[in-house]
Amino acid sequence: MKQKLTLISKDMLPILKIQSTAIKALTDFLDKNEFLQMMPVMLSTVTDPLCHSVYDAKINYLGQELQLTKSMILHKQLALIPDEISKIYIMSPNIRLEKANCESSGRHLIEFSQLDIEMKKARKKEFMQLAEEMVVYAITKVKEKNSKELEQLGRKLQIPKTPFKVYDSKDFKESINDAEKRLSKEATEPFWILNHKREFYDMEDKTEKGYYHNYDLIWPEGFGEALSGAEREFEFKEIVRKMKERGMNLEDYESYLNVASKKLLKPSAGGGLGIERFVRYLAGKRHISEISPFAKVPGRKITF
Repeated sequence: MKQKLTLISKDMLPILKIQSTAIKALTDFLDKNEFLQMMPVMLSTVTDPLCHSVYDAKINYLGQELQLTKSMILHKQLALIPDEISKIYIMSPNIRLEKANCESSGRHLIEFSQLDIEMKKARKKEFMQLAEEMVVYAITKVKEKNSKELEQLGRKLQIPKTPFKVYDSKDFKESINDAEKRLSKEATEPFWILNHKREFYDMEDKTEKGYYHNYDLIWPEGFGEALSGAEREFEFKEIVRKMKERGMNLEDYESYLNVASKKLLKPSAGGGLGIERFVRYLAGKRHISEISPFAKVPGRKITF
C-alpha cells in the first residue's frame, strides 16, 4: 500500500492558511516596531550548545569542521555589535538531532524553524512585554482571517489577556519539566516560567548567585514550551566562568570567545519562538507532525 503524504491530508490546507497568516502577522508586528530582518546562518564554526544532549550535526568542508545551526543565539549577539543596529529578527531554520525518546512529547522535530529575536540593551520585562503583544497580535489576526479554517479544524481559539501569568521555577516542588507539563495542562492562557539554570549565555544575577534572568513562554492546554529566551551574558570573564562550570571545551568556541575578550559584545535580551509549535497550538493538533508536510520526528524513519 502506498504511503499517503501528509501534504495532501484534508487538514493541511487550512493549517497552511493559518500558518501563512501567523507568520505574516509576526513579521508585520516586528517590522512595525522597527526591527531589522536578518537572513539565517545555517553553517558555522560555532552554534548553541543547548542544555540537553543531542546527536552531533556536523559536516566537513574543505578540511574545516562546520556545525549545522541549533539556534542563532551566538550570531544574534554578534550581529548587535555595531552601534547602528539595535533590534533584529531572523526566521531561522534549525537542526537538532534529538534522541528518539523525544518523539512522544508531540512537540519535537529534528528540523524546525524559529522566529529568533534580539534587542540591544533590553531587560527581560521589556522583551516579555514585546513577546506578549506579538503573540496576541498574531492570534488576533488568525481569528480574524482564518475563522473558516479554525472551524474546519474544530478549533476554538481564545485571544489571551495580557500581562501573562508568571511563575518562578524556584517555587516548584517538582522538577521544572514536570511543573511545566502540569501547569500547561491546567492553564487556559499562555504563561511564563522564569529563573532556571540553562546555557552559559543566560544572564546570571550579579548580586544573587543562582538567579537567572531567563524566561520560557508556555502554551496552555498541554501544548508546552512556545518560546525560550533570556538577558544575555556579554562579559568575557562571566562567559568563561560559566562555560567551565558546565564542563564545556573552550576551544570549540574560540572565535566567539575571541570577540568577547575584546569587550565587543553588548547587553541584550531576546528569544526564539518555535514556528511549528505555534502553528500546532493555533490548529489544536496533538502532535507536531500533523501540521508539517515533511515532518522530521525524532526516532521516526525519514522518507522525504
